[in-house]
Amino acid sequence: MAGVLDSVNQRTQLVGENRLELLLFRLRGEQIYGINVFKVKEVLQCPKLTMMPQRNPVVRGVAHVRGGTIPIMDMGMATGQQSIPDEDINNSFVIITEYNRKTQGFLVGGVERIVNLNWGDIHPPPKGAGRENYLTAVTQLDDKLVEIIDVEKILSEVSPVKESVTEGVITPEQTEKAQQFRVLVVDDSLVARKQIQNCLQAVGFEVILKNDGKQALDYLKELADDGVDICDYFALMISDVEMPEMDGYTLTTSCKADPRLAGLYIMLHTSLSGVFNNAMVEKVGANDFMAKFSPDELAERVMTVVDKLHQ
Repeated sequence: MAGVLDSVNQRTQLVGENRLELLLFRLRGEQIYGINVFKVKEVLQCPKLTMMPQRNPVVRGVAHVRGGTIPIMDMGMATGQQSIPDEDINNSFVIITEYNRKTQGFLVGGVERIVNLNWGDIHPPPKGAGRENYLTAVTQLDDKLVEIIDVEKILSEVSPVKESVTEGVITPEQTEKAQQFRVLVVDDSLVARKQIQNCLQAVGFEVILKNDGKQALDYLKELADDGVDICDYFALMISDVEMPEMDGYTLTTSCKADPRLAGLYIMLHTSLSGVFNNAMVEKVGANDFMAKFSPDELAERVMTVVDKLHQ
């Protein structure tokens, strides 16, 4: 899988075009799964794993990769499916990813290929899938269903992050001020939406939730059509980048192209990491970028924006 990550320029050509590249893989059966290439650092044959005492069963061990030690999680076991037997591990692959400021590997049965798709062809999971599924989206490829895994849900279960704002980070005066404002939060992951909502509500903000960029853009345009001043109605919008139907980059460019929405302060808040972020944010015209997920930093950053825009 050499060449999984190309140059920054090649990657940023996708930004604002509502497109993504998926790395396709299998677990143990024939079902095909996908993960955004932006989150992939490397794909390699499973290296030697070292067992850890008192580990979560999903973590099959740690591996030494390019001078660092990273946990290797069994993707099948993490999503409630069959794990890869010990005797098959040497023939398996590890997808090294960077999510939420951390590096981890996912053990999978096999890696297929990379495909370039339009986010408009990526759809939310079927309504009958239930709230306990591990999917953020699905798509059709060569008449086969491709399931896109909600990695944030896996990580929240295997290695939970702190979700509450530390006492003292926000002053009582700031909380009183925050109660005057509402924030629009756009994210396709139920786990991520709840994390951000809990954080902002603890500060004092009213929070409006939308599940993807298209839903958010339609909502904002409806408000504007009704004569609502968007910049008065919302203190800011916090948007994920990876979302079915319309991604956060396209949502941002669409807002900035509409004079009624152009003044809305937009913070991209995403588990995507790496050297691409500054180029992406600059290209689409977002006002700010923050990597997920630090409740203290998010609370402080949002209050800074409010203080700056609403003296």
